[in-house]
Amino acid sequence: MGIGQYIKVIGRGKDGARSLSREHAADLFAQVLDVSVTDLEIGAFCLAMRIKGETPQEMAGFLDATHQRLSHLPAGDTPVIVIPSYNGARKLPVLTPLLALLLAREGLPVLIHGTATESTRVYTSKVLLALDIPAQVAIKSIAPGEVVFAPTALLCPGLQRLLDVRRVVGVRNSAHSLVKLMNPCVGKSLLVSSYTHPEYAESMAATFELIQANALLLRGTEGEAVADPRRVPRMQGFVAGCPVALQEAQSGTLTALPDLPQAIDADSTAAYIRQVMAGDMPVPPPIAQQVAHILHLLEQL
Repeated sequence: MGIGQYIKVIGRGKDGARSLSREHAADLFAQVLDVSVTDLEIGAFCLAMRIKGETPQEMAGFLDATHQRLSHLPAGDTPVIVIPSYNGARKLPVLTPLLALLLAREGLPVLIHGTATESTRVYTSKVLLALDIPAQVAIKSIAPGEVVFAPTALLCPGLQRLLDVRRVVGVRNSAHSLVKLMNPCVGKSLLVSSYTHPEYAESMAATFELIQANALLLRGTEGEAVADPRRVPRMQGFVAGCPVALQEAQSGTLTALPDLPQAIDADSTAAYIRQVMAGDMPVPPPIAQQVAHILHLLEQL
């Protein structure tokens, strides 16, 4: 059928473009994920949405289409913590694996999903591999106290293809926002997500309310859903889409800064995480607070 009728709506520039309904957004994104349209149409969609920006209704529709195509993790007796990881590290060590291991130590099953979207960053998958946690090759249930990494291609090949468009056109597209809102679990779970720019805090919060998500949303560290070890960010919770105030941002850096590794490569980061988990190094206070807020939200599910 093609998506030309939708491109006419969203592709008229920032001021002339109109928004799609949730139903139409789902139909558009379904065709993109199924690769039932041409590469030219996919490129037009990516650039049009990049210029226009997604509304919460559109993002909810994109998520509807994605969830119909996801390989879902089966439900278990314990709520699963879901952590998207797509940004990696550029200046600071990527401590998303530390957050996951701290939550697993509390007896929680933890799913990290992600993929490398650039060639110049250190990604969570590499640090996990250095911690002897390889990527999964099949979808399976997660045991309490276990950390699992699921590559995006395993969960939804069409979504991986759309993420890879960035390597061709050079800019992010709607898929890069969607994966931070995506929860592939069946049954009780809590999504831990992040934003990089303040305007995304509002749009992501509105989407979580619309889709009635259980989530924790914070200003991430270089785009990762883990608190900056040097300062306490704002954290907001959602239980069935209802906002829960958790933590206001604290201005400035901590009085006592954590002794982070100077190098950000996977082996150095993994060595630091092992020291923290063994008790030889303290847990950075902002990350400890993030863990406490996640446990508080779980009590309300």
